[in-house]
Amino acid sequence: MEHISTANPYFGVFVLFVITFGAFITTTVVARLASRALAAKDSEKIKLSVYECGPEITKQPNRVSPQFYLFALLFLLFDVEIVFMFPWAVDFKVLGWFGFVEMIMFILLLAIGFVYAWKKGALEWHNIK
Repeated sequence: MEHISTANPYFGVFVLFVITFGAFITTTVVARLASRALAAKDSEKIKLSVYECGPEITKQPNRVSPQFYLFALLFLLFDVEIVFMFPWAVDFKVLGWFGFVEMIMFILLLAIGFVYAWKKGALEWHNIK
């Protein structure tokens, strides 16, 4: 009978990974089942009732334009660009020409994305009606 080889120094890490993954899946499934079992099913009337004073609650007649989300996503994209540029600027002399060429390629890639977003009209602020 052969035994499982535990001579590898990462065997314990693998076992902990498997146990953690199993605990994560079990916790997720139990929480989902418990929330479905314990959730109030007919609370919609309570949510839509007037509490003490104020106007009647109605559904929002207009939708928020997806342009807001696209604009925010582009902002985050170019904000992360700056986060990558700071460490590069700090170690600019250490990285030498290799680091310079890599940053130029990075900026060109982001410029291509910027031009693509511009051509698609993602940077135009449309009137919301």
